[in-house]
Amino acid sequence: MTNLRIFSGNSNKAFAEKVANGVGIPLGKSDISSFADGEVQVEIHESVRGSDVFVIQSTCPPVNQNYMELFIMMDSLKRASASSVTAVIPYFGYARQDRKVAPRAPISAKCVADLLSTSGADRIVTIDLHSAQIQGFFNCPVDHLFAIPTIARSWREHMGYGDQFVVVSPDAGGVERARAFAKRAECPIAIIDKRRSGPNEAKALHLIGDVQGKDAIIVDDMIDTAGTLVQAVDSLLKNGAKRVFAIATHPIFSGPAIQRISESGLEKVWVTDTVPLSEQGKQCSKIEVVSVSKVFAEAIKRIYSHDSVTSLFD
Repeated sequence: MTNLRIFSGNSNKAFAEKVANGVGIPLGKSDISSFADGEVQVEIHESVRGSDVFVIQSTCPPVNQNYMELFIMMDSLKRASASSVTAVIPYFGYARQDRKVAPRAPISAKCVADLLSTSGADRIVTIDLHSAQIQGFFNCPVDHLFAIPTIARSWREHMGYGDQFVVVSPDAGGVERARAFAKRAECPIAIIDKRRSGPNEAKALHLIGDVQGKDAIIVDDMIDTAGTLVQAVDSLLKNGAKRVFAIATHPIFSGPAIQRISESGLEKVWVTDTVPLSEQGKQCSKIEVVSVSKVFAEAIKRIYSHDSVTSLFD
C-alpha cells in the first residue's frame, strides 16, 4: 500500500486512528488550526504526490466548522498532486435536509454534495445516510456502508435473539432499517406512526404491531435531542412492552439528549463511534458503543485495491 495515505480532520481523531490501524498504516501528518478570526488553516506535512488519499472527517457538531476543515483539507491535497481524494464521512451532516418541505426551502444536502465535489472529492464513503437517495446528489461514486450487520452481530452475542424481541421503527421511513435488524435478530417488527411539527419536534401517535410482553428494540439512524426517542419509549411501555432498548448509528446527542435518556425508561442505548461521545455521554451508564472502524478500514482497503465492497453489506 505504498501509494495509500489516510488523513484526519479534528472532528473524530480517535475513530480515524482506529481505521488507520485497521488498514495497517499510520495517519498522515497534518495540522489543522484556525486564525484569530476563525478561518481554517491546513498544513500537510508529507508528500502525497501520486497517492490515493482518504480523508476521514465526521461532520458532527460543530457541523459547519468540520465541513470547512474537510473542504480545505481536500483542496490542499488536490493541489499537492494527490492522484485521488476520497472523503470518508462517517456521519454526513445536513442529511436531514434532503428535499423541499416548504415553499422556498433549500435542499441543503444537495448543496453540501456539490461543495464536496468542488473541493476535490473523487469518491465519498459514508455509513447509514439519513436518506439513501442522497447518493444520487453526487456526480462521483458513493460507497454507502451499513452499521446494522455489525451492531446486530454484537447484539446477538450479548443479548440473544428470537421472538422474545420486537424491533420497532420510530417512523414509516425507517421500516427498511428496522426490517434489516429484525431479520438478523429473528424477530417481528412494529412501527410507530408519528407526525413532525418542526425541526426536532415530533409526536408519537399510534403503534402498529404487537409489543405486549416483549423486549422492544427501537432502531434508528441517529439520536439528536432524543425527544422523539423518549416519546417512543413511553408509547411502547404503555402498550405493554416489558423492556425498551434503542439502537442508533449516529449518537449526535444534542442539548438535553443525555439527560432525557438517563431519565427515561430505556434499559440501554446501543450506538456506534461515528460521532465522538461528550464527557457526559461517556459517563452515562445506559450508553453502549459498538465500533464500526473495521467496516471502514475494510472498505478503504477494498477501494484502494479495486475490489468489491458488496460483501461488507452482509
